[in-house]
Order: sequence, then structure tokens, then C-alpha cells
Amino acid sequence: MVSSDQRRRQLAREKYVRQQQRREEKRRKEKRRNTVVAAVLAVVLASGGAVYASVALSDGSKKGSDNAAGDTPTTPAPSPSEEESENPEPKLTVDQKASYDMALKTNAGDITIAMDASKTPRTVNSFKHLADKKYFDGSKCHRLTTQNIYVLQCGDPQGTGTGGPGYTIPDENLDALGKAGSDGSVTFPAGTVAMANTGQPGTGGSQFFLVYKDTKLPPTYTPFGKIDAAGLKAVQEVAAAGVEGGAGDGAPKKAVTIEKATVTKK
Repeated sequence: MVSSDQRRRQLAREKYVRQQQRREEKRRKEKRRNTVVAAVLAVVLASGGAVYASVALSDGSKKGSDNAAGDTPTTPAPSPSEEESENPEPKLTVDQKASYDMALKTNAGDITIAMDASKTPRTVNSFKHLADKKYFDGSKCHRLTTQNIYVLQCGDPQGTGTGGPGYTIPDENLDALGKAGSDGSVTFPAGTVAMANTGQPGTGGSQFFLVYKDTKLPPTYTPFGKIDAAGLKAVQEVAAAGVEGGAGDGAPKKAVTIEKATVTKK
């Protein structure tokens, strides 16, 4: 006769085995998918075309997913735990008729981003939620691009490009920069702040990018803010210092740390 204690232990072991099997299958699928994406990118690069491909993975862990691949501010993914992947989007509490400022105190200078909650309410709400929890404090801006696109990407607490809040938010205000041209892109003017994503709709998390020079991108990134003049100058100075190792895409040579982030209603 199997005791109730033994039965509980058996069920726990079976549950653990199922979890491991699911995770292993997920890892195999991601590996296959990334191999295909890498092959596609190689072909596109070899042909000299503009690269608008991205790794289609989700921003899904509490402090774990959003990097960039190719010439887009995209975000590859972590392997979140079951608990982390179920984090809900924060309840909408911002005033949807108001404007907000996100102030980033960084070692490279202060950057203030004006945000309009009437246009991007859920994006503004998410940033206020995260800033109030000090989510960005002490995080590094992990990616600078100086060729083809001109952005500084931030918002990953891990500083690796694989960090996210464990939930995603929908795209908003995608038509704000006009209709896409024949090349499928629109101009993101210098000073624009927009959400990074995985290349798939509704996959924004915590990572965002600061445009320091007019940049052409597909209109698939939520533009939610505008940098003030002093902040734009600070970002441009970081860009002028270049990328580590002299590449056109990678960690900024002049490291940027967000020491403190606050979001306040105007």
C-alpha cells in the first residue's frame, strides 16, 4: 500500500520531470529557430540588403529579456520560470489625459523624456510602475549603434540585453511618425524615444531606445517620448565616443548607467 506521503513525493517527482521536459523542448525549439534566423541574416547581409530581421522571442522574465539583433532595436529572450512568465501587466493607474516626465539621472548627464499618456497610456503606465519600483536604478544602457541606425538602447536591469519585467505591453501610437515609404520604413527623428521589441506585435517589455540622429526603421516600435535638449546632447556625446572595440553595434565605449529613474506627472 502506498502511503499518502509517498504518493505526494511521487506526484512531485512526476511534475518535476514534466517541467524539465517542457523546458528542454523549449530550448530545442529556440535553438532551431535561432539557427534559422542566423542563416537568414547571413543571406541578407551577403546580398547587401538592409537588415530588418529580428529574433522573434519574447521579453518575459522578471529581470530577464530584450536585446537587439541586426539593424533593429529588437530583443531576444530568456528562459523564464513558469511563475515569472505569468506576471500580469500593471493595472492602468496613470491619468490618461496627462503628460508625464521620465527623468533619468545618469553618469553621462541627466536625460528628461516627455511622455503623453493620452497617446501611449499603457506604455507610460508601465514605465511609471517600473520606475516607482526602482527597476531601472543602477542599470546600464547596453547597446549603442553607429551605423545604419543611430540609437542608444537601455532598460535591461541585467545590462546584457536579455532583461525584461516578466510581462509585455501592447504597441501604441504606431502611426505617429507617418506612413511607411516604399522601403517599409519611417523616420524616427533625433530625440525620439521608443520601445524595443522582439520584432513581433505586442512584445514590448522594459527596454527602450533613444534616437540621437534621424533613423529609418519600420513603424513597428511604439514612439512614446521626446528627449529634452540637454539629454539629447548627452546621448550624442556618448555616441561620439563610439562602440567598444570600434564596431558599429555593441556596448558603448563611454559606459552609461542609469543611477536613478523617476516618472512624475506634469
